Amino acid sequence: MREVEIRRLLAANLLCVFSVILTAVVPAFFWDGFTVVGTHLTWLCICSVSVSALNVVLHLVFKPNLSPKRSSFAHKISRFLKCCIYFFMSCVLFHVIIVLYGAPLIESVTETFLFAVLLSTFTTLQCLCMLGPNIQAWIRVFNKNGATSIWESSLQITTMCSILGAWFGAFPIPLDWDRPWQVWPVSCSLGATFGYMAGLIIAPLWIHWNRKQLTYKSR
Repeated sequence: MREVEIRRLLAANLLCVFSVILTAVVPAFFWDGFTVVGTHLTWLCICSVSVSALNVVLHLVFKPNLSPKRSSFAHKISRFLKCCIYFFMSCVLFHVIIVLYGAPLIESVTETFLFAVLLSTFTTLQCLCMLGPNIQAWIRVFNKNGATSIWESSLQITTMCSILGAWFGAFPIPLDWDRPWQVWPVSCSLGATFGYMAGLIIAPLWIHWNRKQLTYKSR
């Protein structure tokens, strides 16, 4: 396994971590009273847009899973539209799952949906950038030993860390501490964000430490 590829992965992941940090710091210079907790819905939108834009740019720059076949302009447009539809469907699906797990059904629809958008940004968007609207490829990657590159291994780790972070973030909500960050969905979205950032850092380190054991087969 080439060390250069691992360094490229680490650089891309650190840029994503840095972009999340900037979404919590930079708006405060232009918006009086802006805080991640106090103006949480605004931060959710800023974070989702920033991470989405950076992921698309990084995919275009690094091209981790570039297909050797040249596609027509019509095919690219069709692929883009499918990706948009898949992302929207992911947001709706996450919204339904979150409600089934106990989120308010009617009272906090906006909050729940924006949280679902954030989760989709951390998980589905990465899959769309790397694998495209190919459900079979998604199933393959998230099967045991299904990854065929370090980028796909990183995708596995960051996706699982984001979902686990959101799940662990729900634990403080029912406690009677009466803290501002216990308001729905602050702790869950912060948990997902920290999980995403942790996954971005853990993935290249884990791949580096296990590079001798990792054998990727092209499929």
